[in-house]
Amino acid sequence: MARRKPDPQIVAALRRVTDLDRDAIDDIAAVGVIVTIPARWSVIHEQTPADRAYVLLEGEAEVRKSKVAVATLGPGDVFGEIALVDGRLRSASVVAVTPLTAVHLTDEAFAELLVRDPSLGEKLREVARSRQGDAAAPTD
Repeated sequence: MARRKPDPQIVAALRRVTDLDRDAIDDIAAVGVIVTIPARWSVIHEQTPADRAYVLLEGEAEVRKSKVAVATLGPGDVFGEIALVDGRLRSASVVAVTPLTAVHLTDEAFAELLVRDPSLGEKLREVARSRQGDAAAPTD
């Protein structure tokens, strides 16, 4: 996949809601697309194959495991990434509580990010391990 220029709108939005370094923000902004998702929409479905991940820019989403709410996500949170990194089925669903604005990353775009920064996969696995140690379920 040819490297695109980082989308300035995505760069600005990610700088507002994350503490990612400049290179990571530029990489995400070069492969991601801003999407809007209506309230009550199921964004990620439990026990389905992984094909996308999101960085939440605006709004609130709920993580559900077996239809039970286990966590709330807000701006700056990433979800759907762990199943992509580990190549497994989704362990939870994510449902929009309010309308959402997010950076959508296809599985191909996410794979490109891992090629650009191989340590990203391990960083995300560490996040998943910490989530599994908490009361909240993984958001993949």
